[in-house]
Amino acid sequence: QVQLVESGGGLVQAGGSLRLSCAASGHTFSTYAMGWFRQAPGKEREFVAAISWNGVNTYFTDSVKGRFTISRDNVKRSVNLQMNMLKPEDTAVYYCAAGPVTGELLRGECKYWGQGTQVTVSS
Repeated sequence: QVQLVESGGGLVQAGGSLRLSCAASGHTFSTYAMGWFRQAPGKEREFVAAISWNGVNTYFTDSVKGRFTISRDNVKRSVNLQMNMLKPEDTAVYYCAAGPVTGELLRGECKYWGQGTQVTVSS
């Protein structure tokens, strides 16, 4: 019903920036909360950021507040994660996710997941 495809990952030096994009297909996109999670090798998946269905409310994990921003474009059916002042600890595979309830999405209870895109930050 919904397919999510991430792009924009890559290698960047500490202090640099990257913009991740998630393209979504499916008629339910405009009513779904969207978010980003990340997982480093050997570590558990963690929540990064989320945005409500109408783009009014955004949420961030403490470690990225002030550095990352999330936005969505319901016409293009996409959600973006702008990552600034990147740190080596931001290195991970980043996954786009979607779900009908924002609270559930924040807890990782997502209905749909993308395949992931690698972000590597060198020191």
